[in-house]
Amino acid sequence: MPTVAEHLIASLAEHGVTQVWGVVGDALNPVTDAIRREDRIEWVGVRHEEAAAFAASAQSQLTGDLAVCMGTVGPGAIHLLNGLYDAKKSHTPVLAIIGQVPREDMGSDFFQEVDNDVLFADVAVFCQTVTSVEQFPKLVEQAGNAALQERGVSVLTLPGDLGGLDVPKHTPVPSFVARQPLTAPDPDAVRDAAVAINAGDRVTLLVGMGARHARAEVDRLAERLAAPMVVSLKAKEGFDDHPHQVGQSGLLGNPATAQAFEDCDVLFLVGTDFPYTQFLPTGKTVVQLDLRGAHIGRRTPVDHAIVADTRLGLEALLPLLEQKDDRGHLDEARHAYEGWRSAQARLTSPDHDHQRAGLLRRRVDNRDHKIRPELLAASLDRHAAADAIFTADTGMATVWLSRFVEITGSRRILGSFNLGSMANAMPMALGAQALDRSRQVVAFCGDGGLSMLMGDLITAVSHDLPVKLVVFDNSRLGMVKLEMEQVGLPEFGTVLRNPDFARVAEAIGLHGVRVEDPNDVDGAVAAALAHPGPVLLDVVTNPDEVAIPPKPTIEQGWGFAIAKMKEAVASPE
Repeated sequence: MPTVAEHLIASLAEHGVTQVWGVVGDALNPVTDAIRREDRIEWVGVRHEEAAAFAASAQSQLTGDLAVCMGTVGPGAIHLLNGLYDAKKSHTPVLAIIGQVPREDMGSDFFQEVDNDVLFADVAVFCQTVTSVEQFPKLVEQAGNAALQERGVSVLTLPGDLGGLDVPKHTPVPSFVARQPLTAPDPDAVRDAAVAINAGDRVTLLVGMGARHARAEVDRLAERLAAPMVVSLKAKEGFDDHPHQVGQSGLLGNPATAQAFEDCDVLFLVGTDFPYTQFLPTGKTVVQLDLRGAHIGRRTPVDHAIVADTRLGLEALLPLLEQKDDRGHLDEARHAYEGWRSAQARLTSPDHDHQRAGLLRRRVDNRDHKIRPELLAASLDRHAAADAIFTADTGMATVWLSRFVEITGSRRILGSFNLGSMANAMPMALGAQALDRSRQVVAFCGDGGLSMLMGDLITAVSHDLPVKLVVFDNSRLGMVKLEMEQVGLPEFGTVLRNPDFARVAEAIGLHGVRVEDPNDVDGAVAAALAHPGPVLLDVVTNPDEVAIPPKPTIEQGWGFAIAKMKEAVASPE
């Protein structure tokens, strides 16, 4: 008869799970032993459970299916939390299998015991502790189905004495329901929204990842309305090549997105939960189409709501929309966007700071003539494969990815874009690479993020994962520095005393390369991406690079000026 652990792993394998990420530990020894004997599932042992959860989150986001991580009793379980919160806020199905002390010791404040049901209550859509063999199959099915149907995290806790027990003979292997029903829109809501859109002269679209599966319908919508399209960061994957798109808003944004928002009569939010309300316009007629009714109006007041699958909602709406022949609004926004892109492109030249246009800026923000991160990001975009998967650490690495990497064709993009955690790029890259070791995976790593979970560089070597880890090594917590300076504070606590990351990587077994000269960047990037094994490319970048927001305010300008004066006074030089 199979054991509880064998039954669990068989159910995962039958569903199609191919990897489980985690750290081994006594309470889950029967489970890891069952994985050892199951040819369909690979055990990926990491050095920190947080990396396991980030890797599982990445895999689930890429496949849309269930991914699995494990953590044993107490501390091992706690370490999973941050990566699981990333999965929660990304609305992606992850199953966490958690160890617990033996049943007879539960509730006695036993060594390493924590109350998992309380610990994971906020992060999980399903969280239960198995207390008997008889209830085990039912709880496994509930856990898998909850994660898949509610697009979230399920936590299943196994006490240490339970995994090795036999399940009753002829107990069926638990199975999961993966397909989700599509929500059709209310016809009256569609008609009301169409009337409002038709009444507006200038419509701007804000399109999010919830519309990625409805590209054809969004194409027709944008063309019919002659509307510029502001694209969320996650929607770069699917819309980066759209002829109406004008880039991102928020701190990632540009003047064209601010112009598209300000000049419209109607703002149409399509499949997005864009959270930065200070960048959204006021005084506009707002229409929102979203699968989740709870998301309607939580970022900006909404006049007309359509709760539906994006594709079904647009299919119902499009026949009711009138063609707008005046393309002035679109052309103005696109002109502003192309002008901004041309100005940004100048920063990607290795000779920028020696050219006439760059001499003044160099005196302001790059006196040491270090490598500009724009140059590095543009080189990575140019040399990366057409189907590359990009991951990015939260902070300035995400800014450079957003502005200089085109997520077109079959390229994919991953990051902690909802939770905003540090240290996600490298473990997410490991998860992505493990799905397909022949596909190129490129991680935009901040030096602060990489060093936080640097131990899992070892995982890339030990599991033959040929990731390309690119470190934007500016010896700073760059986004925090920028946030301080915007409000007039000198940077404090943001300076990092980094090692030579390339030498650290070589000691671990990766191919390590360090670049300090702008003229060496392009060749180093091309060689790193062509290398067959795992690579760490350590590029020393300018710590004072300023990513200007879409519409900088006078207060922000004064803030930078005051901060720079304070920093100059405090400098020992």
